[in-house]
Amino acid sequence: MDEKKAKYLPTAGTMIGAIIGYILRPEAPGMGKLPLGTVMTRGSDLAGVDEAIISIAQASFNYVVIGAVIGTIIGIAIFWHMSD
Repeated sequence: MDEKKAKYLPTAGTMIGAIIGYILRPEAPGMGKLPLGTVMTRGSDLAGVDEAIISIAQASFNYVVIGAVIGTIIGIAIFWHMSD
């Protein structure tokens, strides 16, 4: 892989990690997995009875962020390894 393409490995790692984190997010009891909009707003758009699942929306968001961070670290490690 040439140097120009290798520069995109951290970005690709971030995207792949975020997608994996989104797929592995926890489920809300009786509802299943929350939609992307609810996850990305950490449940701030929920009101009434749905306020009970705000903590699940926050946890789901954390999964996405942690997945993105881990993906970035892996992408950077691969980039450095390929640069040597």
